[in-house]
Order: sequence, then C-alpha cells, then structure tokens
Amino acid sequence: MNGNAVFQTQLAGLTLRSRGKVRDIYDLGDSLLIVATDRISAFDVVMPTPIPDKGKILTQVSAFWFDFFKEMVPSHLLATDADRFPEVCRPYREELSGRTMWVRKAHPLPVECIVRGYLVGSGWKDYQKTGAVCGIGLPQGLQLAQQLPEPIFTPSTKAEKGAHDENISFDEMVRLVGKDLAEQVRDLSLSIYQKGAAHARERGIILADTKLEFGLLDGKLILIDEVLTPDSSRFWPADRYQVGSNPESFDKQYLRDYLVASGWKDGQPAPELPQEVVENTRSRYLEALERLTGKGLEG
Repeated sequence: MNGNAVFQTQLAGLTLRSRGKVRDIYDLGDSLLIVATDRISAFDVVMPTPIPDKGKILTQVSAFWFDFFKEMVPSHLLATDADRFPEVCRPYREELSGRTMWVRKAHPLPVECIVRGYLVGSGWKDYQKTGAVCGIGLPQGLQLAQQLPEPIFTPSTKAEKGAHDENISFDEMVRLVGKDLAEQVRDLSLSIYQKGAAHARERGIILADTKLEFGLLDGKLILIDEVLTPDSSRFWPADRYQVGSNPESFDKQYLRDYLVASGWKDGQPAPELPQEVVENTRSRYLEALERLTGKGLEG
C-alpha cells in the first residue's frame, strides 16, 4: 500500500460504528466521526489498491458544498478541523486530519435521492429499453449523454452491505417516508442539483447527475453524508463534452471504464490497480476539487 494512503483506520478506544465501501464511521455518543479513507469502489466492489489523498479530497469537496448550500438546507457538519474534534480524538489527530468530518447524529431517510440531468449510465440503458428512466417517460430520439429537457428525480432504496441499490418510484418513496416529506426532499434535491450544476458550469464542469442523502434531526430535514463529490456524482469537462459519446470524467467512471476494458467481470475478485490507473484517478479527483472549490488540496 502507498505510504501516503489510509486504507483502513484502527482507532483504539473509539467505537467503530460501521465500515462502508469508503468511509469508517465512529460513534461518539451524540455525534459521529466520518473518516473518508483512500479506498475506492466500482460496481459496488472495493478495490484492494487505495487512491492516495482521495479521502481528503472527498472531505474537502463535501465541506465546500455543505457551506455552499447552507442557506437552502442545514447539514450535519460540525467541523472538519481536527483541532476542534472532541478530546477523545486527539491521539489520532494526524490520522484524522484533512479526511474527517465531525457531524451531528441524525436519523437517515431510508432512500437515496438521485437527480439526473443527462442521459447516461444506467439511465441510458433504461431509456434504450423502455423509452423512460426509472418509469419517467422521456421524448423519443434522445442520444447518449444528452441533456434532459429538465432534471429528473429518481430515488432508490439503500441496499444492505454487498447488495445493489434498487430504483423505486416516487409513489414508493411516499409510502416509505410520507407524502409531505417525500415532496420536500424531491424539491430540495432538484434545487440543490440545479444550483450546484450552475456553479460547476461556471468552472467548466458539467454535473451530469448526483446522489444526495438526507436525515431528520429534532424533526427537521438536514443534508447528510457527502455532497456533490466525485464519488457521488458524474462530473464532465465542459470543453470536451459531446452528445452521443461517453464523456471523459472527473469521477470514478474512469476506473469503471478501465475495469470493463480489462475484462474484469462483476463477481470476480477485485484486481490490484496499476500505478498509472491510480495516478490518473487521483489526478481526476484532484482537478474536480480545484475547479469546484477554487482551492488546492489542504491538510
């Protein structure tokens, strides 16, 4: 493993609540530590090779967006500065620095909120088969990577570990969380996407789609998890975008494409990644950070 990468944390004395595909979450009682490691996943499989600084990039991008959207919706974020973390975290300051969010505990909604502004990925496959995306009818004759007439909201379930998320209808979301909350989340998701996409476009990036998560804190809706990162979104360079072809990306689509071209199949053990793929993936994440936030990597 690269000496500059953190693949997995071991923080003795802190309660590990869960270890996801990318993040290690520690329970501090009424708050959580979300540590973004340098693990990377593709097709819901964690690669054995880390991407150095990836966790720091994700944390910095999310922190930027939480602040950017704070007038629209509050978030769970308390701090990203390790010096402000609770005293129990101090022995691990160096390991946590730059890659960790200290957040309020919330009750996560049991849905992932996906907004699609362009026809690509699973949406494109769905459209080719049905003329719709997740049951939402679209005009005939749209091409790969074409911008949709307007962004669409396509929620999904949160899958158990090792399983795939499943798209659900808005009516099913209403049954899960109630009509008022479902409508509030849908409208807020679309607004976040549109405002984020406008900001990204000013910086030469197309935000093709994104996944958002929300929770309830004291009965109020807040934004949680990560926001408009290269892990949760598709980012394309606007100057190289062409309708009808899969655009280059600043996200992990590059890794997905590499895996497909290598002949790797879903269900097989995840392969070690060549150094070139590691470096190219890191550079894409880093460029997304620099363009979106106007800042380089910190910490």
